[in-house]
Amino acid sequence: MAHLTSAINVNVDTKIKDKATAILKGLGLNMSTFINMALAQVVKRDGVPFEVVNPKPNIDMLEALSEVNEMINNPQKYPRYTNREDLKKALLSDD
Repeated sequence: MAHLTSAINVNVDTKIKDKATAILKGLGLNMSTFINMALAQVVKRDGVPFEVVNPKPNIDMLEALSEVNEMINNPQKYPRYTNREDLKKALLSDD
């Protein structure tokens, strides 16, 4: 029995479509082939074939963001370096 095909119309952000098209082209794929592959995986896995979550920063990221905010809000507490050599000396010093 021959497989029938159906058309799907989808509105997507133009910039995302253009970037995705370029990436897929580099992989030797076109948008239609990729969408067919993705839909086949939805059927095979009985769900979305990738994790769909609200990203939450881990503790390391939260600490880094806090440190950056501290540096932005209190720049006088942090040394400034005008050249690479001074930074290197400071990093290598025992102080």
